[in-house]
Amino acid sequence: MTLVLALGMLIGAIMGLTGAGGGILAVPVLVAGMNWTMQQSAPVALIAVAAGAAVGAFDGFRHRLVRYKAAILMAVCGIPFTKLGQIWAHALPQYLLMGGFAILMLGVSWRFYRQSKETQPNLEEDALRLAFVSDETGKFIWTPVAAFILASIGVLTGLMTGLLGVGGGFLIVPLMRRFTRLAVPGIVATSLFVITLVGSGGVINALMAGVQLPLIETSSFVAAMVGGMLVGRGISRKLEARMVQRGFALLLFGVSVYMLFKSFMSF
Repeated sequence: MTLVLALGMLIGAIMGLTGAGGGILAVPVLVAGMNWTMQQSAPVALIAVAAGAAVGAFDGFRHRLVRYKAAILMAVCGIPFTKLGQIWAHALPQYLLMGGFAILMLGVSWRFYRQSKETQPNLEEDALRLAFVSDETGKFIWTPVAAFILASIGVLTGLMTGLLGVGGGFLIVPLMRRFTRLAVPGIVATSLFVITLVGSGGVINALMAGVQLPLIETSSFVAAMVGGMLVGRGISRKLEARMVQRGFALLLFGVSVYMLFKSFMSF
């Protein structure tokens, strides 16, 4: 039980520090710390990530940063695809699922590391930001292109949520930064609300499919993760964002190498 609480606090703190990215570590931490399979870890991690994201989203609503119409569109498009992702997760062999997850983590770690070194805006990426935001209201200007971009992000998030048991913040945040002109605080807050909605939908789909959850371990992990997230958000205000990103990238790299090794050993 102590181990479950410690792991939950760790992931929650990372999630609070990075704005959403810590959720991708929940599954590998449970696999390594609890010696569970990917299929066992994913639903527990998803509940914890959704609960932690809800805390952050509530804070975002208080500061009027959440673009709730965009979040609802992404969630409506994403939730049905969590079911498809869960079906794939149970059909794939353990070594393939774990290896694919590790490769995805390597890609995310590289992305975070590159962002931590950027000092000038990338004009090529700026040209791709086709979902515009009103200068007066800070809200999206709804066009077919903007709706398509946000819906596509939702579909991809839902698929990864069901397949890997992650919240999707590691996808939503960089994709919204690349394809929309919403400010970063609004992106993070909106991302957390999407994670809350899509993660909750994924949990419901899993329970309806007959997944059995260890209640004591799950509730302890969720409570510890929410507490850790509150601590992490407090610490994040005192740290430089660039250093947080770089540290998170290195942590992701180390965990992904471990997951690749574990995948190879289970082949």
